Amino acid sequence: MATVTSQGRPHVVPFVFVLAGQGSTRIVYWTVDHKPKRSRDLKRIRNIEANTAVEFVVDGYDEDWDRLWWVRCSGIARVVVSQDERGSALRALEEKYPQYANDPPDGPVVAIEIESIDGWEGKAQAP
Repeated sequence: MATVTSQGRPHVVPFVFVLAGQGSTRIVYWTVDHKPKRSRDLKRIRNIEANTAVEFVVDGYDEDWDRLWWVRCSGIARVVVSQDERGSALRALEEKYPQYANDPPDGPVVAIEIESIDGWEGKAQAP
């Protein structure tokens, strides 16, 4: 996931997420979890608070390069403040990542409202 620093530079970090929503409303949720970090004051959260624009890429690699694919999403991020939305997001994340059910995250939850999706796939049909 890429956020924008106060100097206008990209700041890219790997992240785990869950896709929620249906139809034209697509929201990705991620949370600050217990994985080791240098600080709980994360640059990606500060970046989002100053500039809500984000992008992220999901890709599928295969030794057979005809099966390669990627999807790039652009959107607007926000720290979730509603306890109802936070609870729903955490439940969805726990369903996807059993580690979260065993050790629930207590950090901020971030929603990314997807505005555009672009992608590419090799010659073979992506899974």
